[in-house]
Amino acid sequence: MGRNPWFETVAEAQRRAKKHLPSNVYDALVAGSERGRTIDDNLGAFAELGFAPRVAGHHAKRDLTTTVLGVETSMPVVISPTGVQAVDPDGEVAVARAAANRNVIMGLSSFASKPVEEVTAANSNTFYQMYWTGSREDMSQRMERARTAGAKALIATLDWSFSNGRDWGSPEVPEAINFKTAVKLAPNVITRPRWLWSFVRSGRIPDLTTPNLQPPGGKAPTFFGAYYEWMQTPPPTWDDVKWMREEWGGPFLLKGVSRVDDARRAVDAGVSAISVSNHGGNNLDTTPATIRILPSIVEAVGDDIEVLLDGGIRRGGDVAKALALGARAVMIGRAYLWGLGANGQAGVENVLDLMRGGLDSAVLGLGRSSIRELCPDDLVIPDGFTRTLGAAG
Repeated sequence: MGRNPWFETVAEAQRRAKKHLPSNVYDALVAGSERGRTIDDNLGAFAELGFAPRVAGHHAKRDLTTTVLGVETSMPVVISPTGVQAVDPDGEVAVARAAANRNVIMGLSSFASKPVEEVTAANSNTFYQMYWTGSREDMSQRMERARTAGAKALIATLDWSFSNGRDWGSPEVPEAINFKTAVKLAPNVITRPRWLWSFVRSGRIPDLTTPNLQPPGGKAPTFFGAYYEWMQTPPPTWDDVKWMREEWGGPFLLKGVSRVDDARRAVDAGVSAISVSNHGGNNLDTTPATIRILPSIVEAVGDDIEVLLDGGIRRGGDVAKALALGARAVMIGRAYLWGLGANGQAGVENVLDLMRGGLDSAVLGLGRSSIRELCPDDLVIPDGFTRTLGAAG
């Protein structure tokens, strides 16, 4: 008798993804840089926060709906853009379908393995993400393509310093899948026949190109080709952020803010929203967990722009804690990737259902009728829990 494909926690999804995926594919999904302190703190900080539940007066119906950048969503959970989701034959399209089926917003990376046109066709509520890479002409062309495809907002991710080296080792990722690499990877892949068969059945091989960075009339660069362009592009200034916002001309989210002074500069640059994020622990190691720095940023700019949180969300209860500390919504990355790796589109839907169920349970237990009622009084916050970065600026 086969095992029930449904899983009850994101941790179980990760365990199943590890069993299902070839080891080098699984390792490519593991977050963290250097010592891995930031990814550990992202996860551990949520466990330090407690709930203060009520014993009676609960509400039979709870409202979990909200809007993010004017787009309605069934719950305050946004699919965070992550690059090259070729762990599944349908990749980002599978994730977009899952998000559409659960009526949540899809974030698509410019480093994705599927074209923006296919993703917006699968989920009309798609936000397109860009790095500061290439020339302004290149970026204008990419924005126009996303706009034409129907993307409803732009996410600019700028918090990247190209950290490399992990104490537990980094996976070997090929430049492209060809006969030579297939032979080299065969011993690793053959031990995962179900994963291999999913690609055989689809008639496709894992695509390691970035079609959304394809120049007009040219070929889509490989992931490493795109990464090299990114590394060679001079870092952006605040004037460049303002230019991106003006060039896009619509709802604009700046992702990667961790300092109060940067949050204020983002407001001055005219952004619509920010995401308090440390790139899932993949950037500068020993950066504090985002949930620790959220309250100071909400206090500084929460009345001016929407504030989202990204980093360490693994349960619906984590979502409730972020909302109680002032976030409008959260963005999830690794959580849905584990679902995708474990069971494709159905696995992503499974993760979203877990988020919804856990959030609803928290709202119920806290005696609230709506996520908009959540506040710090609903939490047990240890002394010294929060961090404030850049307040003097």
